[in-house]
Amino acid sequence: RGDTMINPKFREANGKIRGHDIVVANPMWNQPFAADLFANDPFDRFRTAGGITTGKGDWAWLQHTLACLDDHGRAAVVLDTGAVTRGSGSKNEDKERNIRKWFVDQDLIDGVILLPENLFYNTPAAGVIVVLNKRKPAARKDKIVLLNASRHFQKGKPKNYLPEDDIRPLAAMYLKCEPVDGEVAVITKQQAQEADYNLSPSRWAGQSDDASHRDLSHLIAELSQLDAKASEVNKVLYQLLSGVRK
Repeated sequence: RGDTMINPKFREANGKIRGHDIVVANPMWNQPFAADLFANDPFDRFRTAGGITTGKGDWAWLQHTLACLDDHGRAAVVLDTGAVTRGSGSKNEDKERNIRKWFVDQDLIDGVILLPENLFYNTPAAGVIVVLNKRKPAARKDKIVLLNASRHFQKGKPKNYLPEDDIRPLAAMYLKCEPVDGEVAVITKQQAQEADYNLSPSRWAGQSDDASHRDLSHLIAELSQLDAKASEVNKVLYQLLSGVRK
């Protein structure tokens, strides 16, 4: 039994990690990461790739995957959905968000695919596929494709599954790199920065059938009216209960 993070086996004769043109990985999700063990990483996978995470190890796996790619390498890594959102919007400094920022700034993230819930045997939670590309074609440079595939599943026993008839159209939409309402969003690095590096496809390509956008002032006014009605109901209820006690 080995430890890929501590002792990666695929190495060159000089001891460096061997580069590959394609890497596909499904590491364990949300595992704690012992930053002190990698403060002096002999393979230099973290310090030069956004820093060492001090929380969960999801982005450490992406940093390791990046180190396993050659100059034209591509990768697809399955992770928990929180990996593409944690730390975004927080006032506090967050290592995962900072590493995500580094990957975006280096134009290494080709896209993120949101999967349906209950696909995996060890969890009912949805996952994401983070796609890395070290040599994006010109049409995809400085862009990130966010594909929301959360509705494309069939109920199974005990787990859901992606039908073959859905996989090919989803792949075609992803590769086309064009927006599709409710399915695909294509954002720029600047948009990612403005969203504080929240790369969740559901944020950018929502799929609500009856989604509506209402002015905040109207919502506040409606809430005030509901509070007033609730207060009246409470008064009536109190009077009724007081009568019962007598």
